[in-house]
This record gives sequence, C-alpha cells and structure tokens, in this order.
Amino acid sequence: MYFKRKAYDQLLEWKRDYADRYAVLLEGARRVGKSAIAQTFAENEYASNILIDFAEAGKAIRDCFDDIANPDMFFLRLQAETGVTLYKHKSVIIFDEVQLFPKARQAIKYLVRDGRYHYIETGSLISIRKNVKDILIPSEEMKIQIYPMDYEEFCWAAGENYGILKNVFELNRPIGQATNRKLMRDLRVYMAVGGMPQAVEAYTEGRNFAEIDQVKRQIIELYEDDFKKIDLSGRISAMYKSIPAQLSRNQNRYRISAAAGRKSSRDAELLYELVDSKTVLISYNTTDPRVSLSLSKNLESYKLYLSDTGLFVTLMFMDRPTTENELYAKLLSDKLPANLGYLYENLVAQMLAAAGRGLYYHTWEKENSSHYYEIDFLIAEGSKISAIEVKPSGTGKHESITEFRKRFSGNLNDCYLLSQKDIGAEGELKMKPLYLTPFLLTMRPQP
Repeated sequence: MYFKRKAYDQLLEWKRDYADRYAVLLEGARRVGKSAIAQTFAENEYASNILIDFAEAGKAIRDCFDDIANPDMFFLRLQAETGVTLYKHKSVIIFDEVQLFPKARQAIKYLVRDGRYHYIETGSLISIRKNVKDILIPSEEMKIQIYPMDYEEFCWAAGENYGILKNVFELNRPIGQATNRKLMRDLRVYMAVGGMPQAVEAYTEGRNFAEIDQVKRQIIELYEDDFKKIDLSGRISAMYKSIPAQLSRNQNRYRISAAAGRKSSRDAELLYELVDSKTVLISYNTTDPRVSLSLSKNLESYKLYLSDTGLFVTLMFMDRPTTENELYAKLLSDKLPANLGYLYENLVAQMLAAAGRGLYYHTWEKENSSHYYEIDFLIAEGSKISAIEVKPSGTGKHESITEFRKRFSGNLNDCYLLSQKDIGAEGELKMKPLYLTPFLLTMRPQP
C-alpha cells in the first residue's frame, strides 16, 4: 500500500528544477517508505523506469557497472538485463539501497553528466564511513530526508480531518474539554501506531494494537540486525534500546556508559554511527541561546530520542514477549500508571525533526542548589528564539520556562507550554495542546 507523502512534492520540484544536473538521494532509516515513494513517483511521472534493488540484484546487473566508462554499453546491457526500454529525457533509473553497492553511487557522477536519464537513489546508513571509504562521493547528488510519516501524513492515511487542527490553531481560543479530549485521543492513536508505513498499513487494515505492535517489533529487530553488522560488540544496540529508560530518569543528558557499561574508546564513533542510521534523533545542549544554537552546542552534552514514537512505545514494553491490547487501551485513554512526560517529549522531538528543525535544549544550574533548570526545546526564528516546555499534565509552577523568560527576555519570541490541556495562557506563557505542535513552526495564530 502506498500512502500520500510530502516527499512526493519535493521530488516534483527536483524533477522540474534540478534533475538534469543532480541525482536525488532519498535518505532515511530502514522501513520509512523511501522505496515506495521512489517507485510511485517513477511510475507516475516518467514514461518508463528501471528499479535496481541492490539488496537483491544479481551478478549480471552488478557487472553492468563495469562498463560505466562506456555509457552506450552500460545502458544497452541494463535494458537487456531488465527488459525495460529507456527513453531519452523521459525515463528514470532507481538505485534502491544504494549503500549496498557503493560502485553504483560513485557512477552517479558520470551518469548525470551523460544527461540521458534521471536518477533516484535510496539509502539507509548511507554515509557510514565503511560504506563510502573507497569511493568518491558524487557532487552531482542532492538529498531529501525521509522521516517516518508525520501526524498530517498519518491523518491522510487514516482518513482523519487534519485541517481542523489548523482551524483550532488560527482561532487561538479554548475549544472546550470534550473537543480537546477527542483531539488528544486522536493524537495518542498516532503515538501508539507511529509513522512507520508498515505499522500504519496494519492500523488502516483494522488490525488490533497487539498485532500492530508485532509489526513494530519486527522493525526494531531489523534495526538491531543492522547494528550488529556495524558493531559486533552490541554496544550500538544497547545504546538504542536504553533511550526510553534514560529519558524516563529525567537526566540532563544521555550517558553511553549507562547504556553499554564501562566507557570505550569507540564510544564517539558508535554514537556517530547510531545517529547516522537515522533511527534516532540527537538534541544538543546549547550553552548560550543568545547566539546561534548550532554554534553554542555542547558536543559532549546531548539527549537521544527515537525517530518514531510508535517504536518508542513498543520499546518501552520490550521486557515482555508482546504488548497486550490492554496496555494500548490504557495509553489511548491516558490511564497508564506512570508519568509519561518523556513519551510526549519524544513525540515533540519527532514533530520538530519532521519539520526540518535541528533539536536543541538548554540547562543551567539553580542558584545555591545542585539542581538545574531545563528547557526541553529551543527553536531559532530569525535573530530570536522560541522556547518549548513539554508537560503533559499542564499543571505546576513551570519554573524552568518562567526563569528562562526572565534570563533571556531580550532574545525571545514566544514561550510555549505543550500539554494535554486546552488552549490558554499564563501571562506571556502560551499554553497549547500537543496536537498543535506542528503549527508552532509554520504559522502564528491571530492575537
């Protein structure tokens, strides 16, 4: 099943403006839908296409790349092996899972220069050094990052009216408890299912949550197999699996030693490879929000989130052979006997990343105390920033964001408290329900 994806419009722009000079690389974690997007686009927008899946391509196909210096022979052999006729300026060739055959990626330079056809690549773990160390990375390549399906894409697939959320945001007034509860429950369905297309497909087919959970477990097992191919010690897998536990402790940074035991000289490299797999999102502690967030980030102080909140939910309950429907029912009704602030924090991180935002947070010590204040997320907006605190209950004193406003008032646009509560305000602190998070980045409500 193919679901409507925003990346399709990005590919249309690439085809119109760049495809004669650049191949496009759809980059992202395994099972986020890269291949389906590429194939659907090729079928709809070109007279013919050749798909080469390097996870399955045999010797005959791979041997075609020995003739790359002779494009006429290369295209002749490729058409003969696939049985597909290529038409000049009307056909596209897809290199699927191109990281498995680096010679094909290196060939992009010469194929684009030849100019006859267009080229789409898909790749996972694409820039890990061991996959590219012996080749020249082509400059004739532009990238489109593919994330798990965001909340709007999920609503498209599930037949939900996402447009109503835009209306709520623009109205910028309380909508009432009943409507807010309904919209929050819809959001929790997305959190439970996640944005991996296989899990979304299972949901749209009417499978129960225990069955959807099994789909997500298979994806996690696939990731773990990939991690073992990179690192036989199992440290990367341990780092990945420890993310929910470390976030639940409300620590001000991720600790590799807490995930994988004693420190290793390879920890920095393993972290790079985990982040590069696109299965996780990294948020850096920025030491001075008054300047560029990226320039003041502390490379030694960071948090890790899962790139998909649905997988996060499954990973929370990996201590049992299956996650029962009863647990999911309690999650949907917000009756799990635990403080799940870290789960909602992961959701916001995923939403920010899907909007193309880098992730940053800020901590500072309380005066005359060993404790610290923390702002969950900072968003750069021109020369200023906006601050986001995630607090599902919406209750309490909100000390961190209150102190942050005092400390950096000259550098602030807005301060938001994201919770399950209805729209409101406390002074200059704007209180928004979590389902409005995507709109904070693209539009401003009417005063």
